[in-house]
Amino acid sequence: MDWDERLFAFLDDLEQQAQALYDADRASELADRARSEYASVTLVSRLMASVDRDVVLDVRGVGPITGRLQRVGPDWCLVHGAAQDWVVRLAAVKGVEGASDRSLPEVAWSPVSRLGLGSALRRLADTGSDCRLHSVDRTVWDTRLTRVGSDFVEAEVGEGRVVLLAWEALAAVQSRD
Repeated sequence: MDWDERLFAFLDDLEQQAQALYDADRASELADRARSEYASVTLVSRLMASVDRDVVLDVRGVGPITGRLQRVGPDWCLVHGAAQDWVVRLAAVKGVEGASDRSLPEVAWSPVSRLGLGSALRRLADTGSDCRLHSVDRTVWDTRLTRVGSDFVEAEVGEGRVVLLAWEALAAVQSRD
Protein backbone atom coordinates (compact mmCIF):
# COMPACT_ATOMS: atom_id res chain seq x y z
CA MET A 1 0.00 0.00 0.00
CA ASP A 2 1.55 3.30 -1.01
CA TRP A 3 1.37 6.55 0.93
CA ASP A 4 -1.66 8.06 -0.87
CA GLU A 5 -3.77 4.92 -0.21
CA ARG A 6 -2.75 5.03 3.47
CA LEU A 7 -3.62 8.71 3.62
CA PHE A 8 -7.08 8.12 2.08
CA ALA A 9 -7.68 5.16 4.42
CA PHE A 10 -6.67 7.34 7.39
CA LEU A 11 -8.96 10.16 6.22
CA ASP A 12 -11.84 7.71 5.65
CA ASP A 13 -11.33 6.38 9.17
CA LEU A 14 -11.36 9.92 10.60
CA GLU A 15 -14.51 10.71 8.62
CA GLN A 16 -16.25 7.59 9.91
CA GLN A 17 -15.29 8.47 13.50
CA ALA A 18 -16.58 12.01 13.05
CA GLN A 19 -19.85 10.69 11.57
CA ALA A 20 -20.27 8.28 14.52
CA LEU A 21 -19.69 11.12 17.01
CA TYR A 22 -22.17 13.33 15.13
CA ASP A 23 -24.77 10.55 15.04
CA ALA A 24 -24.41 9.91 18.78
CA ASP A 25 -24.73 13.63 19.55
CA ARG A 26 -27.69 13.98 17.17
CA ALA A 27 -29.46 10.95 18.70
CA SER A 28 -29.29 12.43 22.19
CA GLU A 29 -30.45 15.82 20.86
CA LEU A 30 -33.40 14.17 19.10
CA ALA A 31 -34.30 12.22 22.25
CA ASP A 32 -34.23 15.45 24.30
CA ARG A 33 -36.35 17.21 21.69
CA ALA A 34 -38.84 14.33 21.57
CA ARG A 35 -39.19 14.38 25.39
CA SER A 36 -39.64 18.13 25.32
CA GLU A 37 -42.26 17.98 22.55
CA TYR A 38 -44.15 15.16 24.25
CA ALA A 39 -44.58 17.38 27.30
CA SER A 40 -47.08 19.41 25.24
CA VAL A 41 -49.27 16.37 24.39
CA THR A 42 -52.59 16.41 26.28
CA LEU A 43 -54.94 13.62 27.31
CA VAL A 44 -57.64 15.02 25.03
CA SER A 45 -55.27 15.00 22.02
CA ARG A 46 -54.46 11.33 22.68
CA LEU A 47 -58.18 10.57 22.98
CA MET A 48 -58.90 12.46 19.73
CA ALA A 49 -56.50 10.08 17.99
CA SER A 50 -58.30 7.14 19.66
CA VAL A 51 -61.80 7.72 18.25
CA ASP A 52 -63.36 4.43 17.04
CA ARG A 53 -61.13 2.37 19.33
CA ASP A 54 -62.25 0.19 22.22
CA VAL A 55 -61.14 1.78 25.47
CA VAL A 56 -61.53 1.41 29.21
CA LEU A 57 -61.88 4.68 31.11
CA ASP A 58 -61.32 4.66 34.87
CA VAL A 59 -63.68 7.41 36.01
CA ARG A 60 -63.70 8.97 39.47
CA GLY A 61 -66.95 8.11 41.25
CA VAL A 62 -67.99 5.57 38.60
CA GLY A 63 -65.18 3.07 38.09
CA PRO A 64 -64.28 1.46 34.77
CA ILE A 65 -66.34 2.33 31.69
CA THR A 66 -65.71 0.01 28.74
CA GLY A 67 -66.75 0.65 25.18
CA ARG A 68 -65.95 2.22 21.84
CA LEU A 69 -64.81 5.83 21.95
CA GLN A 70 -67.29 7.57 19.64
CA ARG A 71 -66.60 11.28 20.03
CA VAL A 72 -64.25 13.56 21.94
CA GLY A 73 -64.61 17.22 22.85
CA PRO A 74 -62.22 19.52 24.67
CA ASP A 75 -63.57 18.48 28.10
CA TRP A 76 -65.72 15.39 27.48
CA CYS A 77 -65.98 12.17 25.51
CA LEU A 78 -68.73 9.80 24.38
CA VAL A 79 -68.23 6.08 24.95
CA HIS A 80 -70.65 3.58 23.41
CA GLY A 81 -70.84 0.63 25.80
CA ALA A 82 -72.51 -2.75 25.38
CA ALA A 83 -75.98 -1.54 26.35
CA GLN A 84 -75.66 2.22 26.82
CA ASP A 85 -73.81 5.39 25.99
CA TRP A 86 -71.73 7.40 28.42
CA VAL A 87 -70.90 11.10 28.28
CA VAL A 88 -67.80 11.38 30.47
CA ARG A 89 -66.28 14.60 31.79
CA LEU A 90 -62.55 14.34 31.09
CA ALA A 91 -61.61 16.01 34.37
CA ALA A 92 -63.09 12.94 36.12
CA VAL A 93 -61.01 10.46 34.09
CA LYS A 94 -58.26 8.89 36.18
CA GLY A 95 -56.86 6.55 33.54
CA VAL A 96 -57.34 5.20 30.02
CA GLU A 97 -56.54 1.79 28.57
CA GLY A 98 -56.56 1.08 24.85
CA ALA A 99 -55.75 4.59 23.65
CA SER A 100 -53.84 5.16 20.43
CA ASP A 101 -50.08 5.71 20.60
CA ARG A 102 -50.65 8.77 18.48
CA SER A 103 -51.92 12.24 19.28
CA LEU A 104 -54.10 14.60 17.26
CA PRO A 105 -53.13 18.24 17.82
CA GLU A 106 -55.85 20.80 18.41
CA VAL A 107 -55.28 22.50 15.05
CA ALA A 108 -56.44 19.28 13.35
CA TRP A 109 -59.73 19.00 15.29
CA SER A 110 -62.97 19.51 13.41
CA PRO A 111 -65.24 22.39 14.48
CA VAL A 112 -67.70 19.85 15.94
CA SER A 113 -64.90 18.39 18.09
CA ARG A 114 -64.36 21.81 19.64
CA LEU A 115 -67.83 21.82 21.26
CA GLY A 116 -67.68 21.62 25.04
CA LEU A 117 -69.47 19.50 27.62
CA GLY A 118 -72.39 21.94 27.73
CA SER A 119 -73.17 21.24 24.07
CA ALA A 120 -73.22 17.48 24.64
CA LEU A 121 -75.49 17.85 27.68
CA ARG A 122 -77.80 20.29 25.87
CA ARG A 123 -78.27 17.64 23.19
CA LEU A 124 -79.32 15.15 25.92
CA ALA A 125 -81.64 17.73 27.47
CA ASP A 126 -83.22 18.43 24.07
CA THR A 127 -84.03 14.75 23.52
CA GLY A 128 -85.69 14.43 26.93
CA SER A 129 -84.11 11.01 27.40
CA ASP A 130 -83.97 9.32 30.77
CA CYS A 131 -80.44 9.14 32.06
CA ARG A 132 -78.39 8.52 35.15
CA LEU A 133 -76.11 11.25 36.49
CA HIS A 134 -72.98 10.04 38.27
CA SER A 135 -71.09 12.44 40.50
CA VAL A 136 -67.41 12.19 41.44
CA ASP A 137 -68.43 11.37 45.04
CA ARG A 138 -70.41 8.29 43.81
CA THR A 139 -73.86 9.90 44.18
CA VAL A 140 -76.21 8.71 41.42
CA TRP A 141 -79.48 10.29 40.24
CA ASP A 142 -81.99 8.69 37.86
CA THR A 143 -83.13 11.75 36.02
CA ARG A 144 -84.04 13.66 32.91
CA LEU A 145 -81.87 16.65 32.02
CA THR A 146 -83.95 19.80 31.67
CA ARG A 147 -81.55 22.71 31.15
CA VAL A 148 -77.83 23.31 30.95
CA GLY A 149 -76.13 26.40 32.32
CA SER A 150 -72.61 27.64 31.75
CA ASP A 151 -71.11 25.57 34.60
CA PHE A 152 -73.94 23.33 35.81
CA VAL A 153 -76.72 21.04 34.64
CA GLU A 154 -80.32 21.15 35.85
CA ALA A 155 -82.00 17.76 36.21
CA GLU A 156 -85.47 16.60 37.19
CA VAL A 157 -85.10 13.76 39.72
CA GLY A 158 -88.70 13.03 40.54
CA GLU A 159 -92.11 14.65 40.65
CA GLY A 160 -91.18 18.33 40.54
CA ARG A 161 -87.84 17.80 42.30
CA VAL A 162 -84.92 19.52 40.60
CA VAL A 163 -81.19 19.12 41.23
CA LEU A 164 -78.49 21.49 40.02
CA LEU A 165 -75.16 19.74 39.58
CA ALA A 166 -71.97 21.75 39.05
CA TRP A 167 -69.54 20.56 36.37
CA GLU A 168 -66.86 19.94 39.00
CA ALA A 169 -69.14 17.42 40.73
CA LEU A 170 -70.17 15.63 37.52
CA ALA A 171 -68.31 12.47 36.52
CA ALA A 172 -70.49 10.98 33.78
CA VAL A 173 -73.98 10.78 32.32
CA GLN A 174 -75.23 7.30 31.45
CA SER A 175 -78.04 6.65 28.97
CA ARG A 176 -80.97 4.59 30.24
CA ASP A 177 -82.76 3.82 26.97
